[in-house]
Amino acid sequence: MASFHVMAGPGEMLARPAIRRIGLSDIWDALARGFDDFRAKPSHYVFLSLIYPICGIVLVTWSSGANMLPLIFPLVAGFALLGPFFAIGLYEISRRRELGMDTSWRHALEVRHSPALPSILAVGAMLMVLFVAWLVFAQMLYTDLFGPEPPQSLALFLASVFSSENGLLLMLAGNAIGFCFALVVLATTVIAFPMLLDRDVGAVAAIETSLRATLMNPVPIACWGLIVAALLIVGTIPIFVGLAVIMPILGHATWHLYRKIVVDERR
Repeated sequence: MASFHVMAGPGEMLARPAIRRIGLSDIWDALARGFDDFRAKPSHYVFLSLIYPICGIVLVTWSSGANMLPLIFPLVAGFALLGPFFAIGLYEISRRRELGMDTSWRHALEVRHSPALPSILAVGAMLMVLFVAWLVFAQMLYTDLFGPEPPQSLALFLASVFSSENGLLLMLAGNAIGFCFALVVLATTVIAFPMLLDRDVGAVAAIETSLRATLMNPVPIACWGLIVAALLIVGTIPIFVGLAVIMPILGHATWHLYRKIVVDERR
């Protein structure tokens, strides 16, 4: 029953691991531990994470045509929605370092052998659906405010956005909609991927555990989301190059956040 295994794990029962209450100090400690993991072998991790700035640049280049100009910001901002999935290799590095195992970057690719891979891909597919939905909403919002005709140039597009009432409404409404999408992703996947990598519990159990963790720790999780958003913005400023450092640190820190939140009954 492969499909059921994706939903609930090999035990065919929905796992509900115990959740701890954490504080803001735990958030900062997770970040510190993530930085320590990154500092252990930064050259390996920067090489591994070059996919983030490369993909960011490709997205902007692809959308630089007049027809796609309104989607530049949604593409860049929405790309972060997929971050939890693409950081899966970094969780594996942190997991191995925690166990005292070899942490060479090639082990990040061993995730493909994980028994939970179908569940990981299922949650990743959910993120992709949310990413596409965000782009659709962004395009619909722009069309409603500015009409179906694409902007003639980047300069005219920026002028219309920053010097008109519709432009102000576009920025306010667009960011509000983006915030809702980001909130859904944060609540459903804050610890889902590291949990699936650590234990094959199924996609539904991982999402449900993330939701329970968010509801039990609303302030720390909200703080975590704000920190992630702020660091991602900083990372995108120098033509996305900063993401080669920011993303590994956040990826490793997410593993340690998972460890702090979910009780490991196996120990």
